[in-house]
Amino acid sequence: MTTTEGHVPFTYRGEAFQTYYKIIGDLDNRTRTPVVVIHGGPGLAHDYLIPHTDLADHSFPVIFYDQVGNARSTHLSEAQATLLSVEFFVEELVNFLEHFGIQDEYHIVGHSWGGMLAAELVVRRRAKGLKRLVIADSPAVIALWGKSFKELLEPFPQPVKDAIAKGEVADRQGWWDAMMVFYAQHGCRVQPFPEEFLTAFAFSHGENGDRTVGKSGVTKGWSIADRVHDIDVATLVINGRYDVAQDYVTEAYIKKIPGAKWIKFEESSHMPFWEERAKYMKAVAGFLGE
Repeated sequence: MTTTEGHVPFTYRGEAFQTYYKIIGDLDNRTRTPVVVIHGGPGLAHDYLIPHTDLADHSFPVIFYDQVGNARSTHLSEAQATLLSVEFFVEELVNFLEHFGIQDEYHIVGHSWGGMLAAELVVRRRAKGLKRLVIADSPAVIALWGKSFKELLEPFPQPVKDAIAKGEVADRQGWWDAMMVFYAQHGCRVQPFPEEFLTAFAFSHGENGDRTVGKSGVTKGWSIADRVHDIDVATLVINGRYDVAQDYVTEAYIKKIPGAKWIKFEESSHMPFWEERAKYMKAVAGFLGE
């Protein structure tokens, strides 16, 4: 399968950035609608979403990108970080679609924050070229994500809870180790963790990771629950049985998007594309191909 990598220029309020991309398949001679896969965070990288290359086996060109602020895209200065907002990332996505000339026909699979971003794209820009939308493991209200995290953390040993409460800044290694214990149950139940999972998190949380986007507060107080009914594209909502995105966290998407479909993966947590890969890919490819 052909793989193409590069960078897309992006200008926002007079500041110039570069958005890294990776395309699996032939975008120029495509026979099916391309699929843009949007990573979480904010501030992670596309690596952990790499199982979505399986969609190329169904003749969908698959496009990954690293959002500006981390990984292989432009990292931000302190001054540039003040530009960060939901609108910034929506603009980056619009620019990305237009660069490849696919703005009139494309699908999106958005994971976690990526699903939130995709929902904002539809509500803010109407996104008439978006044919089908997959919102995977995403909160509709960020406060409910925090509530769910606290609930799921409660049964863990006290040292794990203490290390997470102490925080990454105070003790990065202790926080990282504790989070990996939590993620083994509620992040990705494939053990040992896939290399791509660890790589994506190292970009923002590793010893030399860039936390600029994560610390920016882009999602603070965020909610789309009162606007989600404006999503007027065919939508599939996904979550896992052990997901931080519990049913009540994703409920607004399921109940308020007209005609939304919902699949819950019973053996998965936050990353069913690793945990139940074949089943997940069959469901997503089937939905996109309808």
